[in-house]
Amino acid sequence: YGPIAAARFHHDGRVIEGVNVENAAYPLGVCAERTTFARAITEGYRPGDFEVAAITASPCGGCRQWLAEMGVERVVFRNGGRIVRMTVDELLPEQFDAGDLD
Repeated sequence: YGPIAAARFHHDGRVIEGVNVENAAYPLGVCAERTTFARAITEGYRPGDFEVAAITASPCGGCRQWLAEMGVERVVFRNGGRIVRMTVDELLPEQFDAGDLD
């Protein structure tokens, strides 16, 4: 298990954590961001409830899309020894939106 991610919520300030879960059959592992959101959803949170996501490293492209779809306002992560704070729109300016298929 590697890097962790955490999300804080608007209405109650609670923090939920997740971890990378690796699998020998690459690419079946799951990133920490995704385990965090999966856990939060199973505990009753919904897209738009997420105030900030803190991650130990720059998120991959797939996780950037998850951050967008979960409606996270701010993302904080480490990159090259510095702490980076970005909005999801800055992190993924050309994000996919299923509504664009109309």
